[in-house]
Amino acid sequence: MIFSRRGVSGDRATGGNSPRLPSANMFVVTGSHEIPSPAYAMQHRTFGRLGWPVSEIGYGMWGMSGWSGSDDGRSRAALDEAVRLGCNFFDTAWGYGKGHSERLLGELVRDHGDSRLYTASKIPPKNLQWPSQRGTPLDDVFPPDHIREYAERTLGNLGLPRLDLLQFHVWEDAWARDDRWWRAMSDLRDEGLIGGVGVSVNRWEPWNVVETLRTGHVDAVQVIYNIFDQSPEDELFPLCEQLRVAVIARVPFDEGSLSGAVTRDVTFPEGDFRRIYFGPENLGPTMDRVDALRAEIGTAMPLAEVALRFILGDARVSTVIPGMRSVEHVRGNLGAADGTTLPPALRGRLRTHRWDRVPASWSL
Repeated sequence: MIFSRRGVSGDRATGGNSPRLPSANMFVVTGSHEIPSPAYAMQHRTFGRLGWPVSEIGYGMWGMSGWSGSDDGRSRAALDEAVRLGCNFFDTAWGYGKGHSERLLGELVRDHGDSRLYTASKIPPKNLQWPSQRGTPLDDVFPPDHIREYAERTLGNLGLPRLDLLQFHVWEDAWARDDRWWRAMSDLRDEGLIGGVGVSVNRWEPWNVVETLRTGHVDAVQVIYNIFDQSPEDELFPLCEQLRVAVIARVPFDEGSLSGAVTRDVTFPEGDFRRIYFGPENLGPTMDRVDALRAEIGTAMPLAEVALRFILGDARVSTVIPGMRSVEHVRGNLGAADGTTLPPALRGRLRTHRWDRVPASWSL
């Protein structure tokens, strides 16, 4: 299998004298210490019309808010390592532990004052319903006073004077022409409290923001996009390209199935979202598709790496934000942002694994 990197090809198969892709786990010796040093330069992309040079792989911080196995010490070490390896875009939300994840991000920014780190967070729906429901009025979810209140709460949790990107954590396109939401956000931007406005789209509803983007008031959209979930390419991505709206690709591993971390006999503790997501209705069908995908790609590259490189193969994606709760996760994932692309033939075969789904009671 041949993978191209800046016009140079190399055999990715292991063994023999075949050249290998750069790895974030190569080591150099500094004094008496061995420290991991990336053998690649983190690639950057322009974040839509805001123009920020963001790392191709950013950092999704949901898993630091109470998922099973979450530990603040490990989280801080992983975040520090991400900065050291060139990651500069971090996405959190008030809803991730009622501000806990935001506080970790604020610590990170202060600890790395010499680095330009881009911060993104989200306003929770006032009715605390994820996802939003058809027919719910804006007043029940994002009235102007609620937008202001949670922008200020987020800034307080971060301990920072400004947030780069403030996003709505759920969305209904029916709210597009209600000028109250964008006036509230414009006021925050005019006051220098936020830099841009974003919308995080409900799971498996990339169409449910199109009219909102056409208002011209949104700078970035966050959407699920991965090997299974390719539907954003149909209508959303072309519109984002036309309007120069940044695209944040979330859930690159389908909550873990595309990282290889989920098996047919997996169990998660009570309170862990994945216990619901990988319940009886979804686990079996998901693993059937993962098995078919593994047969397609073979063993030349880890499944998680293929998943990330598939997403980065679309130039309309500004950054992809895998969840990473350990230094090992960080080193493994950031290595995919080295400018190497999947061969067109393999990418074409991966496209046949598209899985069009609709929201269900377990998908949240």
